[in-house]
Amino acid sequence: MSGALIVTADFAAVDFAFFDGDRRAHFPPERNILAAHLTMFHALPPSVEPELRRRLAAVADRPAPRAMLAGLRSLGSGVAYTIESAELDDLRSDIAEAFETCLTAQDAQGWRAHVTIQNKVSSGVARDLLIAKQRHFVPRPVGIAGLALHRYMDGPWNTLQRWPFRGT
Repeated sequence: MSGALIVTADFAAVDFAFFDGDRRAHFPPERNILAAHLTMFHALPPSVEPELRRRLAAVADRPAPRAMLAGLRSLGSGVAYTIESAELDDLRSDIAEAFETCLTAQDAQGWRAHVTIQNKVSSGVARDLLIAKQRHFVPRPVGIAGLALHRYMDGPWNTLQRWPFRGT
């Protein structure tokens, strides 16, 4: 969907550096056109942009949601870190409810927060990375610094605006 709107949660700088470093190390370079990200909505229609901006600004005018880097998961042809946050889940649910009639099937099916660090590789390569990462994995808090709105541009994204959470 060309021109679709994408909503992401922004990480605190130290956490972004960690995720993006892993993504650059393990994502096939020719396919890695985006920095590490936590997508909340994959494709909202451009027609909702004014209302979406208003809602994101209102939501960001609160303290940052608490979140945990909770584990790793297989994507079949890749690996992702799982993020757990009841507060971020609730925030997403509120936005989803407001735009329920225009959600794509992907955005309507529910949300499993994750950061993809590898994709589009063979299942064996993905399995090896998952096993290696699980050996040394320790759950820890992860900082959510704000929300961002992007426009899909047939591959790359154009960042339209960022809203930091209050106090971040």
